[in-house]
Amino acid sequence: MSPARVPIDLGPGVRAAFTTTATGNLSLLLGDDPVAVVRRRQDLDAWLGAPATYVRQVHGADVHRCDTSAGPAGGAPDGLVAADAIVGAGDAALAVLVADCVPVLLADPVHRVVAAVHAGRAGVVAGVVPAAVAAMVEAGAHAPSVRAVVGPAICGDCYEVPAGLRDEVEALVPGTAARTSWGTPSLDLPGAVARQLRVLGIASTRLAACTLTDDRWFSHRAAGGAAGAGTARPAGRFAAVVRLTPGVSPLPTGTPGLA
Repeated sequence: MSPARVPIDLGPGVRAAFTTTATGNLSLLLGDDPVAVVRRRQDLDAWLGAPATYVRQVHGADVHRCDTSAGPAGGAPDGLVAADAIVGAGDAALAVLVADCVPVLLADPVHRVVAAVHAGRAGVVAGVVPAAVAAMVEAGAHAPSVRAVVGPAICGDCYEVPAGLRDEVEALVPGTAARTSWGTPSLDLPGAVARQLRVLGIASTRLAACTLTDDRWFSHRAAGGAAGAGTARPAGRFAAVVRLTPGVSPLPTGTPGLA
């Protein structure tokens, strides 16, 4: 059985991870028992050391700035800020939920700014990842100090789309067009996100797992028995979470010798 979460190294003073199917579904919007979902979120909060802030993800490029913890279990769906990226300093714990879209965790451990991003097809086209980086810089981060991890998502070998949609996205985000392992048009969104980060001067690593074919992760397409997924998987969402651990102060502005 897979572990409940896969920790990610984003530098000293940063706690980050991707949860797995062993954690259970973390979305309150899929008809799951809300008491069970809140309990799972609270377990994740305990690992983070603070209540995580969630947003209402709308496949756009809006960024929510959050520098304080949200409250028990990150609140309820009603009243959440509509955004697909969260940026925080202070003691905020940030979370986005995914199941095929690309989760991205970023941290500047030197200047103490973090971000969590949900990048679906529309978000990649809209530029949610560059928007999150810009918001991090506004919050005090320096791009050369930022570390990024591109998490589990449906890969270019599996994300089948109509040819017209592939061509439309390719025209807007060059290099995104791909072909599935069975020879049909597809999109490589994790690759597109990595390229966007590289253009911004941010080196990223990738947790190279395809959510459609790897049952450690929830997948919207696999839950419907999509091609390449084998048997249908339970519906659910896993989380990408990040938090600045307390006890480390941001460096003063203009500290010599730092990017």
